[in-house]
Amino acid sequence: MVIIKIVNIAKILKSMMEENTKPRVKSKEKSKQQFMDAVGTILKTKGYKYLKVNEIAATAGLDKKLIYNYFGGTEQLLDEYIKTQDFWSNVKEEDSAVEITDGGKEFAKQMMSEQFDFVSANKELKKILLWRLSEERTSLRKLTEGQEENGEILFKHITDPYFEDKSEDFRAVMAILVSGAYYLNLYSEMNGSIFCGIDLKTEDGREKIKKAFSFLIDETYETLK
Repeated sequence: MVIIKIVNIAKILKSMMEENTKPRVKSKEKSKQQFMDAVGTILKTKGYKYLKVNEIAATAGLDKKLIYNYFGGTEQLLDEYIKTQDFWSNVKEEDSAVEITDGGKEFAKQMMSEQFDFVSANKELKKILLWRLSEERTSLRKLTEGQEENGEILFKHITDPYFEDKSEDFRAVMAILVSGAYYLNLYSEMNGSIFCGIDLKTEDGREKIKKAFSFLIDETYETLK
């Protein structure tokens, strides 16, 4: 039995949505949010190649000098924006203490299901994921490093002690599942909704994928342990 601080996924998602809809009353905060919104608008409508200082300022309807005053530069603005869109960048230490009695199996299933839906619902994040595959950039490398750091905490404290010498085998399975969740969402966004005969844009189709995640995690725990 292990008691450990792990993320409450539903709590994080709710917090992120509330933060995005929270009213801004201070002029500086309002202007910063306008720049953040402008980045999202450009990503959705034009693509990452148009994320230049003049384009962002024009879309926000503000002086480009404010980007340097408020963020330090375009790169730092993009850093801050990317953090608001990425699930694992919003993991906080104060999330609830959970008693782990199954080696993290149920948590792994919940994580895969919630992350699959989170990416699906976030068009800007999908654009960022495509951008990360297409271009070397400091802000995108920081995103990758942050995701790995948070993932490493969960592996080391939950699944590595459970699987012991098979821990890397479990990590390999999760690598395939996580990358599959990303790819299926990107595929359905960009090139069509049917994959292996499953319509990824229907509730029934997406439920089948989430049940498959759950099945594969169950089988992994049964086989490796």
